[in-house]
Amino acid sequence: MAEVAGGGQPEAEAAELRERLRGVKHTVVVLSGKGGVGKSTFSALLAHGLAADGGRQVALLDVDICGPSIPKMMGLEGEQVHQSGSGWSPVYVEENLGVMSVGFLLSSPDDAVIWRGPKKNGLIKQFLRDVDWGEVDYLIVDTPPGTSDEHLSIVQYLSASHIDGAVIITTPQEVSLQDVRKEINFCHKVKVPIIGVVENMSGFICPKCKKESQIFPPTTGGAEKMCQNLNVSLLGKVPLDPQIGRSCDRGQSFLSEVPDSPAASSYRNIIQRVQEYCDQHRPQEEKTI
Repeated sequence: MAEVAGGGQPEAEAAELRERLRGVKHTVVVLSGKGGVGKSTFSALLAHGLAADGGRQVALLDVDICGPSIPKMMGLEGEQVHQSGSGWSPVYVEENLGVMSVGFLLSSPDDAVIWRGPKKNGLIKQFLRDVDWGEVDYLIVDTPPGTSDEHLSIVQYLSASHIDGAVIITTPQEVSLQDVRKEINFCHKVKVPIIGVVENMSGFICPKCKKESQIFPPTTGGAEKMCQNLNVSLLGKVPLDPQIGRSCDRGQSFLSEVPDSPAASSYRNIIQRVQEYCDQHRPQEEKTI
């Protein structure tokens, strides 16, 4: 059986990260076993949804170093990071929604990031240590697919403060669920709580006849059956909607562009469940204040 690599942090480094992240109330890590299942789309819409009423301060951190799609999805392509006396400043979509990504450090969206593990890990640490996050209600972390260096680094560095848990994204077919089981096993090994699983691209509802078709047939019972077997919460199922991709390409929030669609309704229910989980599982010292 493969062992989880990595180790603890020097106390001085942990203290530094703890100080920088002390204003972050809740941290949610978004994971997927495979690419192409809608993980970054979910991260972007989770951030939009949490920030929608204007009463919460939300930050979205993109640690998908080799495939940073968050700047495009958030309508921030071409933006650059600014530095002040207190560190790097996030790039803001709205006053209460800030974003940080390696995409802001590239000269062109087409530039390839060809880095070995240590350099990726160094940048992740820099994002957490040197970015002036300020007071944040929710920090959403969009990770690359799989269970590799970036995941170990983000878990190690965030352990200095607090991780509420992980949301794992899948599609209904067995080839995707197979890798999600590995992701769940990874979370158990590194002691990251699992908020739940989201089944993305779960059927397609024809806008004309309203008939539902299974584009990705759940041959083994889909995420629902898997969650029952592994005793993990199923947060919800999101149907395919071509408008989601079009909204992401334009850098717009699908939730505000097509608020009455079945997919938008599913997203809002899932976001509500994530909020409720974070409220119930916030650190004990915060509960007693």
